Amino acid sequence: MKLLIVTVVEQYEEAILELFKKANIENFSGSDIDGYKQQASLLITSNWFPGVKGGVESSLFFSFTEDEKIDSLFELIKVFNENLVTNNPIKAIVVPIERSI
Repeated sequence: MKLLIVTVVEQYEEAILELFKKANIENFSGSDIDGYKQQASLLITSNWFPGVKGGVESSLFFSFTEDEKIDSLFELIKVFNENLVTNNPIKAIVVPIERSI
C-alpha cells in the first residue's frame, strides 16, 4: 500500500474524479487548496494590488491504495495531460508507507 497524492486546478476536478473511478480507486479524500507559481520580481512589483490573493483555486486528493490502481491512474493521467490546451497538468506523486496503524 502506498500514499497517492494528486493536485488539479479547479476546472479539472470532475476529470480527476472520473479518472479515479476508471482506475478503481474508490476510497480517497479531497480538499480545496490555493495553488501558486513563483512570479518574476518585475511582475510582483508591477501588481496594482499586491495584497490581493493571487492563488489559483485547486484541489488536492489523496488515497492509500495498491500499486496496480496507482499504475492505472498514472497511465490515465498521462493520456489526459498529453491532450491539454492549458499549462496546468494534473500532477500526482506516490509516497511509500513504511508503517501504518
